[in-house]
Amino acid sequence: MLETKPLRIYPVGMTLGVLLAVSFALCVVFGLLFPGATMYQAWLPLLPGVSWISWSGALLGLVESFAYGWYVALIFVPVWNFFARSASA
Repeated sequence: MLETKPLRIYPVGMTLGVLLAVSFALCVVFGLLFPGATMYQAWLPLLPGVSWISWSGALLGLVESFAYGWYVALIFVPVWNFFARSASA
């Protein structure tokens, strides 16, 4: 059976944080280019305090998106490592 190395929280947290922040930024740009497409409405319930569209709302959205990535990493990595360790035993 293959032995897997445990995941580390920092790389996973940074990866997920950047992924979600970039996704949010792309949605903002898309919303500005195509105002009729209402993609931003999917983000607003998930990001408290973010309004459409202001500089402060966009910055807060980036920060909160990045934080959500870290939240997922803080839950996912220990659970993954636990089950990976259990499966190899």
